[in-house]
Amino acid sequence: MKNIINFCLLVCVTIVSSCSYKTDSAVGTFARGADLSWLSEQERDGVLFYNDEGQATECIALLRSLGMNSVRLRVWVNHETGWCNKADVVNKAIKAAKQGQRIMIDFHYSDNFADPQHQTIPAAWSNYSYEMACEAVAEHTRDVLYALKEAGIKPEWVQIGNETPNGMMWPMCKLTNKAENEDGCWERYAGLTLAGYKAAKEAFPKTNVIVHVDNAYEYRDWFFKNMLEYGGKFDMIGLSHYPMMKIWSGKEWKEMNELAEHNIRSLIREFHCPVMVAEVGTMNFDDELSAEVMRDFVNRVSQIDSCVGIFYWEPQCYGGWKPREYDALGWGPYDMGCFTEDGKPMEALKILLNPNMSVSQK
Repeated sequence: MKNIINFCLLVCVTIVSSCSYKTDSAVGTFARGADLSWLSEQERDGVLFYNDEGQATECIALLRSLGMNSVRLRVWVNHETGWCNKADVVNKAIKAAKQGQRIMIDFHYSDNFADPQHQTIPAAWSNYSYEMACEAVAEHTRDVLYALKEAGIKPEWVQIGNETPNGMMWPMCKLTNKAENEDGCWERYAGLTLAGYKAAKEAFPKTNVIVHVDNAYEYRDWFFKNMLEYGGKFDMIGLSHYPMMKIWSGKEWKEMNELAEHNIRSLIREFHCPVMVAEVGTMNFDDELSAEVMRDFVNRVSQIDSCVGIFYWEPQCYGGWKPREYDALGWGPYDMGCFTEDGKPMEALKILLNPNMSVSQK
């Protein structure tokens, strides 16, 4: 009898862990998505979201009604606030999957935001040797992905590092010169990425592993050439694009969109792999201009074969809300959300999410 009970329990666990959620769109179709990593913290703070009729609506359900089919979620190793850790990510992924969303998991391999100016090694790993760091990357990746698997989540995309043109986990794997392998920096960075790649494929052999850089308006073929030369692997290239940030580029938004389109086409042709726009954002101070910028960009890239999708970065921010870590950093509220001051989706977000609205209009 005991053996029978144990067998039944094993069968039940297997069934639960192998379950998956029905998605609104098929794997491989164009992703119209959003990074909603702050959502659980906003909900804790009582932030509400409204449809055009002024009715309070759960955020993912609201964006789904506009056409969203994919959600991106970042993972921090051990942020002091507890947000974006394994448990938080799994909970958000389940919530999104129940709403028919495909899932992208974005590993930062840091305790806080990782970007071209900040790639701080997690505090718990700070004294590790390089070999230990590779194992930590692999173990952290497996730990989160197997937790998702047990919850019935099958990520379609897994991002190994966030905006890493200058490497990651500094100072160990900082890229100090794009053209040279100074002191083996490229070998170390490619090795870390490979450790994450293999771990992701162990958990989900069919997931698309993304390596992600910023500034889609800059042609970064040197980065991906070096990545491959020194032993790194990726299935897909990820790019960020913030076309209204002239202060970063010195360029007008239309030129930035044109350059991004050209570079996406060139990367696909040169590296024979798909490109994902993993982050996009406009400015929330001008709804009409933001809509024009977004329509132009979506029209351009959604027509490119092997450009596989676009994710708006944290569109649900409005009304001066900011996450707890911004207070600690002395930062103001994020100003590229895509909701109005009364908590409704802006036109630019509707254009991104609804293919019928991104058709060129005169």
